Amino acid sequence: MATVEITKDTLQDTIENNDIVIIDFWAPWCGPCKSFAPIYEAVSEKHDDIVFAKVNTEEEQELAAGFQIRSIPTLMIFRDQIAIFSQAGMLPESALEEVIGKTRELDMDQVRKEVAEQQAKAQEQA
Repeated sequence: MATVEITKDTLQDTIENNDIVIIDFWAPWCGPCKSFAPIYEAVSEKHDDIVFAKVNTEEEQELAAGFQIRSIPTLMIFRDQIAIFSQAGMLPESALEEVIGKTRELDMDQVRKEVAEQQAKAQEQA
């Protein structure tokens, strides 16, 4: 699957309607972003069941701010509508493949349980 551009209008639908979504936050002037783009594109071709999305932080400043993107490139991964990974900096292909493998192996029932526990603690402290 080739990469898809995400905007604030398409983000929610993309995350809600796909099991795994990987988002690359980038900008046209960013050297490391340009170096990472062919790696990201090549890996996207190997995983038809994953949405590989790109957010141009220059055009989608509101979206970048909403995710508190401070440096680019930044990768975020959502599985079952839960953000499970966020890391700034470009990854070599092998590291990206490793992260994808770990994403697939996650026990999402356990993740949902941990998220619920964290939310409960936050509410108690509020």
